[in-house]
Amino acid sequence: MKPVKVRNLIIGEGIPKICVPIVGETKEDILAQARSFASIPVDVAEWRADWFAQVFDMEAVLDVLKDLREVLGDTALLMTFRTSKEGGEKAMDEKAYAQLNIQAAQSGFVDLVDVEVFTGDEIVSQIIKEAHAAGVKVVASNHDFEKTPDQEELVNRLRKMQALDADIPKIAVMPHNQKDVLTLLAATEEMVRKYADRPIITMSMAGTGVISRLCGEVFGSALTFGAAAKASAPGQMGVLDLHTVLHLLHGAL
Repeated sequence: MKPVKVRNLIIGEGIPKICVPIVGETKEDILAQARSFASIPVDVAEWRADWFAQVFDMEAVLDVLKDLREVLGDTALLMTFRTSKEGGEKAMDEKAYAQLNIQAAQSGFVDLVDVEVFTGDEIVSQIIKEAHAAGVKVVASNHDFEKTPDQEELVNRLRKMQALDADIPKIAVMPHNQKDVLTLLAATEEMVRKYADRPIITMSMAGTGVISRLCGEVFGSALTFGAAAKASAPGQMGVLDLHTVLHLLHGAL
């Protein structure tokens, strides 16, 4: 498995990296959250652009990205528009979705973009191609807030993302019981052991799945999400507690 280098960060080696979301509705709130990252352990800042009230105005988006880049310094920046069908705040048609991600990648302000893999193979491939041409990495993602698919299906989705040439496949699923969490972890282990030639990110959501956000170094998930203030998904721990547990586990391995 070949790690992914983003700025000074190596994703896919050692302790899972910590990504912290920014979920403000206004530019002022977004930048204030970003400034707070100076005092907490953050490897990747994720701007959840679907929370931004002016996200359909590309000029406003680029204005935020420009200032975010300045505030974050050398911290890696991931831009994500999470659509409402996958748990996000807003819907966006496919053409606008592609334009948003491509223009963000071409802006020079972001290091990674998140692309929902079931947007459609043609559009996903187009975004990945354009992002790579701009020197930007791509996280291909899928979020199921209703259930945990079976192990074979989870592995197939991750393999699809890899086949489309996303740099980091990511999947998040909702457990109904502890066995569902084990299914997610087993799929993670199988993907890493048999198929993955790049880092992957997996998680089981809600309180039942919180263990999956902590044990990535054992099972093979290269990055985990923690909350600085408001969580962007159910089951996210506070970033300071997350950092402590990850390092405690690392020290025992």
